[in-house]
Amino acid sequence: MFGRDPWGGPLEISNADSATDDDRSRDLDRGALMRQLDETQQSWLLAGPGDQAGKKKKKYVDLGCMVLDRKIFMWTVGTILGVGLFIGFVMMIVKLVPHKHPPPPPPDQYTQALHKALMFFNAQRSGPLPKHNGVSWRGNSCMKDGLSDSTVRKSLVGGFYDAGDAIKFNYPMAWSMTMLSWSVIEYKAKYEAIGELDHVKELIKWGTDYLLKTFNSSADTIDRIVAQVGVGDTSKGGAQPNDHYCWMRPEDIDYPRPVTECHSCSDLASEMAAALAAASIVFKDSKTYSDKLVRGAKALYKFGRLQRGRYSPNGSDQAIFYNSTSYWDEFVWGGAWMYFATGNNTYLSVATAPGMAKHAGAYWLDSPNYGVFTWDDKLPGAQVLLSRLRLFLSPGYPYEEILRTFHNQTDNVMCSYLPMYNSFNFTKGGMIQLNHGRPQPLQYVVNAAFLASLYSDYLDAADTPGWYCGPTFYTTEVLRKFARSQLDYVLGKNPLKMSYVVGFGNKYPKRAHHRGASIPHNGVKYGCKGGFKWRETKKPNPNILIGALVAGPDRHDGFKDVRTNYNYTEPTLAANAGLVAALISLTNVHVKSGIDKNTIFSAVPPMFPTPPPPPSAWKP
Repeated sequence: MFGRDPWGGPLEISNADSATDDDRSRDLDRGALMRQLDETQQSWLLAGPGDQAGKKKKKYVDLGCMVLDRKIFMWTVGTILGVGLFIGFVMMIVKLVPHKHPPPPPPDQYTQALHKALMFFNAQRSGPLPKHNGVSWRGNSCMKDGLSDSTVRKSLVGGFYDAGDAIKFNYPMAWSMTMLSWSVIEYKAKYEAIGELDHVKELIKWGTDYLLKTFNSSADTIDRIVAQVGVGDTSKGGAQPNDHYCWMRPEDIDYPRPVTECHSCSDLASEMAAALAAASIVFKDSKTYSDKLVRGAKALYKFGRLQRGRYSPNGSDQAIFYNSTSYWDEFVWGGAWMYFATGNNTYLSVATAPGMAKHAGAYWLDSPNYGVFTWDDKLPGAQVLLSRLRLFLSPGYPYEEILRTFHNQTDNVMCSYLPMYNSFNFTKGGMIQLNHGRPQPLQYVVNAAFLASLYSDYLDAADTPGWYCGPTFYTTEVLRKFARSQLDYVLGKNPLKMSYVVGFGNKYPKRAHHRGASIPHNGVKYGCKGGFKWRETKKPNPNILIGALVAGPDRHDGFKDVRTNYNYTEPTLAANAGLVAALISLTNVHVKSGIDKNTIFSAVPPMFPTPPPPPSAWKP
């Protein structure tokens, strides 16, 4: 086919010119392929469909706050786990490989002395001794006490001998048990830290088990109690053997041991009630025994309140050795302990009655013995104990008036212990003369040290930095300094450089006035008078009476280590109880706080009733 070309010349239309648009498009593609391609374009063309599908897209991890590449995330996690495993492996090796620890610091001198002071009570045990008693020269003794007395006919075996003899005086023995219990209630954590808690509780129970035998402890109302087992008076002449007429080991005693009962003895009954009540708090986790102690304490305190009288009438054996000057202080002391043991406000009302405080001597500020805490005068201890109640619970009306008075008077007593106030003289060596230069001073010294140390702990626990003596403010550390100074004197920081605790330190009394310690434990029985050769000898005791606090030096810091002079060398149960309490209060162990604030209040109900719940929402 031919046509006319508008630009000149013929227009030829061939079969090729008649191709479709699709054919022309394919021809253009071939032409494009024939052109030179760059590398990127070639790679696109060379990569087939299969290759494009096989190439993976990057994956990411969404952490919420950020998005991370999955590879980086996995690498990071793996690194952390690896480092953790490595550190754990190193720590395991450190723990498994044996290595030396630095030894713990040695116990302070108060702790060392305390271990020994408690052993004195082991040496004073009467009756069948436990196998673990730990005093090799002691054995079973006085196994027929009470049974051999025709007027009593009941077992009074057990308890503790009072001093260097074998008499069981219930009045100072009960006070000693109260003191030990008080120290455990306040400083249980310390006893546990030094490994003596079980020991001291065992000693307390040994005493309270015996006290429960001395009256009808299963009854709610009683009419008599045992005051004493054994006799010591030799002033009436004659050759009747007794505990002072003879010098024998307790294990060898074969003479009669009379029992003394009393029917109107408010002081003894109230002190025994205090002992059982305080012990019931110590043993509160043993409900059956604690309840038994509380029941006995109630009967004793009731008996003491109803049958008024002193346990030591003039001329009696009790009056010669442990005379009681009054029973009003025991009413306050015993009432306070009964309240803490039962939570019954009736006992607190008795202890805080204004008339009771007056009769007990709370206002006898000019008395030379005001503030001297002893087995006879419990008022200073009762005032400290009731100040505790005001500091931590503050029961308010109607008790506040007397509690505030006792609190103020406790402050005054603490002031009287300080040398600058001249209430008491001090020896040149630094010992406070609470008994005004009379013999056997250390029993009073350790009691004052205990009250001062304990009261400072009360103030600290109440977030009170100190107390006032008139216009002058003193910190609690001043009280502790006084307490430490007195115990340091007892333990050897005195002009003679002598420890007055047997077995403690390098220099201590070797001739304690004590029958069991002075007579050899050699299988030979020495009769009533046969043992006196051991009393008179100047040789040291063959048996060391570990932990015994002897009577102490004179007003000039002098001391005679002579067995025959009991004013220097005789130890007593009451003195050692005060020593133990003072030592544990100052023992330096790592516990959370100085005292246990709450245990003593276990039986006390809430001071103020719980408010009622709010009313339910109003509904129309």
